[in-house]
Formats: sequence, C-alpha cells, structure tokens
Amino acid sequence: MTILLFFAFISGIITVLSPCILPILPVVLAGGVGGGKTRSFGIVTGFVVSFTFFTLMLTTIVQAFGISPDVLRIVAVVLIAFFGLVLLVPKLHDWFGIAASRLANLGRMKPGQVGDPEKKKSGLKSFFGGFPVGLSLGLVWTPCVGPIMASVVSLALTESLDGGAVFITLAYSIGTALPMLLIMFTGRTLLTKVPFLVKNSVKIQKAFGVLMIVVAVAIGFGWDRQFQSALLSAFPEYGTGLTAFENTDAVRRELDKRGNPGSETMEPVSFIGTDPPNDGKLSNYGPAPDIVTKGALLNRDALIKRSIDIKGTEDTSLSMEDLSGKVVLVDFWTYSCINCVRTIPYLKKWYEKYADKGFVILGVHTPEFEFEKNKDNVQKAIEDLGVTWPVILDNQYRQWRAYANHYWPAHYFIDAKGNVRYFSFGEGHYETSEKVISTLLEEAGKKVNKTETVVDPGLFSKTPEMYLGYGREKGFVSAVDLKKDQTADYIPVESPSNGQWTLRGKWLVAGEYILPEKQGTLKLGFHSRKVFLVVEPVEKGGRITVKLDGKFVSGAADVSEGVLVPRESRLYEVVNLMEAGPHILELDVAGRLRLFAFTFG
Repeated sequence: MTILLFFAFISGIITVLSPCILPILPVVLAGGVGGGKTRSFGIVTGFVVSFTFFTLMLTTIVQAFGISPDVLRIVAVVLIAFFGLVLLVPKLHDWFGIAASRLANLGRMKPGQVGDPEKKKSGLKSFFGGFPVGLSLGLVWTPCVGPIMASVVSLALTESLDGGAVFITLAYSIGTALPMLLIMFTGRTLLTKVPFLVKNSVKIQKAFGVLMIVVAVAIGFGWDRQFQSALLSAFPEYGTGLTAFENTDAVRRELDKRGNPGSETMEPVSFIGTDPPNDGKLSNYGPAPDIVTKGALLNRDALIKRSIDIKGTEDTSLSMEDLSGKVVLVDFWTYSCINCVRTIPYLKKWYEKYADKGFVILGVHTPEFEFEKNKDNVQKAIEDLGVTWPVILDNQYRQWRAYANHYWPAHYFIDAKGNVRYFSFGEGHYETSEKVISTLLEEAGKKVNKTETVVDPGLFSKTPEMYLGYGREKGFVSAVDLKKDQTADYIPVESPSNGQWTLRGKWLVAGEYILPEKQGTLKLGFHSRKVFLVVEPVEKGGRITVKLDGKFVSGAADVSEGVLVPRESRLYEVVNLMEAGPHILELDVAGRLRLFAFTFG
C-alpha cells in the first residue's frame, strides 16, 4: 500500500505537465491575483477536498439522488464564471469581500489567544475567498490518470471503494495541489516584485477575470475537450510517458492485490508458457481463471435466456461459478481486428447450434487501439457484426493478464467442471474447434450432432497484417526516412511490392497511426482478395478516394463510386475481389483521418 501511495503522490505532482491541466491553467494562475498567499492555500484546499470527494463519491451521489453528473459540472462552471466577474466588477468584488469577512469572523480568535486578531481575520477572509474556487476546480478537472488512479476510479464506478482508495486519491490530489500552489506563488511574486506588473495590477486582475469567464464558457460548451483533442492531434505523443514510471513490477503487484482480492494466493494458470495443443487432443490445464475484469457486460440477456443467474446492472458481475455446468468458449477479440471479425460467422454457427445444449460463448473485448475502449463504439460494432452472445469489456487488460494471453483472437475451451481443456490462437482450425466443443458437451452428458463447419475457401491471403504507426510498422518504403511523431513531406516509390506501402505528401507518423496534414496519398502493394483498413475520423468531412491498379474501386462494402467516407472509428472494407491476386491499392486521403492498420482476406 505504501508503494501505491508514494507513486500516486508523484503522479499527482507531474500532472502539471499533462495536457489535461492546460484548459484550467488560467484559473490556477488567477489564484495568484489578490487576496494574499492564504487565498492560494484556500484554492488548493478546496481542490483537494472537492477532487477527492467527487472522485470517490460521484457515482453514489448520482444514484442516490437521481441527478445527472453534468448538473454538478454546470454548478462548477457557474462558480468559475462568478469568480471571474468578482475580479472584473469592483462592486461585486466588494460584496464578495464582505461575505468572505463574515465567514472569517466565524473563525476569529477568542479573547486571550496569542497573535494578531486582525491579521488572523484577514488571513481567514483570504482563505475563504479562494476555497470555493478550488471546489469548482475539483469538479471540472478530469485528469490524465495512470494505472494507479485508474484502478481507484474503476473501484469508484463499481462502488467497491475501501480505505485504501481514499488514501490513494488523497495522496494524488495533494501531489497535484503542490505544483498548483507553486504556480500561484510564482505568479503572486511576479505581481508584487515586477514594477510594470505592480503598476498595472488592477488591469491584470480584470484581465484574469475575463479569462476565467472565457474558461467557464469553454468548459460549459465542452470546448476544453475539443482543445485537448486538437492538442493531442498536433502533438500525439504529448503526455504519453508521464505515467510510464507507474508500470513497474512492484506497482503492478500491488494493483493486482487491490483490484483482484486474493489474487496473490490464486494458483497460476498451468498453460502459461505451454505450446497450444493441436488436432483437438484434450488435456486438463487446471481451473479457468475467474472473471476479474470490471468492464461492462454487454448482451446480458443472452445469459438470462440460458437461465444463468447474474447480479448487478451494467458492470461485470459474472463469475466462472455462475457458468458451472456449461461448456464455455472464452473468446478474446477486438472489433477492428479483421482476424477476429473473420471468426465471428463460425462463432455464430456454433452458438446457434449448441447453445441449447449448454454451450456458452463469453466474448472478452480487449482493445488494441484507444478508440476501441469506448463502450458505445463496441456496442455498435456488436450490433453491426451480429454478435448475440455476452461480451465483457476488458479495457484495463485484467482478463487478458489473468490468462497470460498475447493474441487476437484467442480461444480457451472450458469444460462443464470449470477446467481449461483446450486453447488455440489466431483464426482457422474451425473443424478442430467444433470437434472440441462437441466432445466437451458429450462429456457433460449431452447428445450432439457431429457435423463440422466448412471453412470458407475464399479466406486466404499472401499479405500479412500491416500496422502503419511506427510502433509496429513493417514494409514502409520511401525516398524520405520515416520521421517519428513529426510531420514530414514524403516522396513515394512508384510501385510498392507485396507487403510494402509508401506515402506522398505531408504526413504525421505516430506510434499507432498515420495522419495527413491536409491531404496525402498512400500506395500499398498486396496479394489478396479483400483489403480492410482501420480508420478513426478526428474531424468530420474527411474522405478517401480508393483506386485499385489505377481504376476507381467498386464492389467493396464501405466504398461508393470509388469513395470511402469514414464517419466512425472502425474497420472498413476497401477492396472486395472475386479472387485473390497481386495488386496496387492507392488511397487519396483528404481531411483529418487517422489510418491504423491494413488487414487482408
């Protein structure tokens, strides 16, 4: 626990460098204007109290009183705008000073105490003048948290808080408050020491008042989030390494203990480091790991229809014990992975065929890209793909780690007694998988028809999956070397061979994706029948003109008259041919579209 407290405190301190603090930085700077040093202490005290309380209790408050979380945010926005007016309007400033004085009188010194009563009163007045500002800051600030605070937030969302979560949040907020205090003290020192600033202190105070009102309006309309999005689009790696120091073995062990009580005593899964079995030969790899992810459980009705008792509402409350007596296929997947998507028709067939005989598919959606963490995106993908079995969101990779998994897709077959009997990685080997399912059902006393799934012969390719971000990039060719995290003007090669891609124009190459400055061209050499592309629109209005061997593409599901218009973050089909063969794909990209990866079929 001490380790988590220490790292949470350090993480709070370095938050001042993150992009998340920039939208509220003017309010912090305004804290150094007027009111003395005790005003700054009032602001940071209010922030610590507010951030700690609402981080831990917001979910409980919302559920208890039936109010929207946005109501409290609106109250905070109004408060920030009000304090901006206090700095801007003299009469309002005087009125607020009287109100703060009355609060200060409540804490004035009793007769006989040592010290200057007037000085004490003045300090309390200044403190109470800043405290409400800090309260509003704690409500509107959404920090860029690392895994330690993320674990606390997830506990808060599932109402599973304990004393440790309170102390961790408090340590984090105090760490954050220290650089805030330093910023305010530095600003105040400049205002009292620099002659020009001293001379224009009234004008500076009013300027900060205007700035606070602008910030309030921006937060109210959600422009602060748009600002962060634009900032991260321009500097995609900004702030990415700030929480890397939390990813140590010691921190992970402590988080595992907190996030999964009893995990330190759980027997390790026996298939770690074991080569996948083949030919459907069953073995016993021990009890299946329990369901430890705290993500949302989608398609809950699919479990209810199978008379499986589940508790709770949206967050995962399913356990392996609830599935006792069922043959379970745990499917690790993510919706933009074409290899995963291509397995879905087979999963559908097995689910339809064997569900009434005690067969359950449990999808574990572990994201490969950041946008895949969005629940609404996953829900829409589930509907589009026709997934009817339950799916658990595993955004924090807890279930992934419980299985020591490293693959999309990965399938773990569990018998009616809860033991892992078989597992396989990647797509294909469908006949063997169905054989395993039917054998496990027979062991459970069910009669099954042993007809096997026929593999679609059209699903083949001579081009491997290709990632475009430099983190996993392969096959890039150009007269200009690839520039990491910066925009460069690339010169293409004329005819990239199979598995090669090239760029023309100004592109930003980030760790996970590439992004044109305004417009640019990508050429790809491939040998396949189908081509899929993962795209994330940053702004509306983007479009991709698709050509194959110099001619506009037709016949692809997501391309109309040679044009793809991505409106959501997902996998798009850009080429669909009658048969596989070698081709050159040319994409003319216009607008703010992030391209992540090509997959083939």
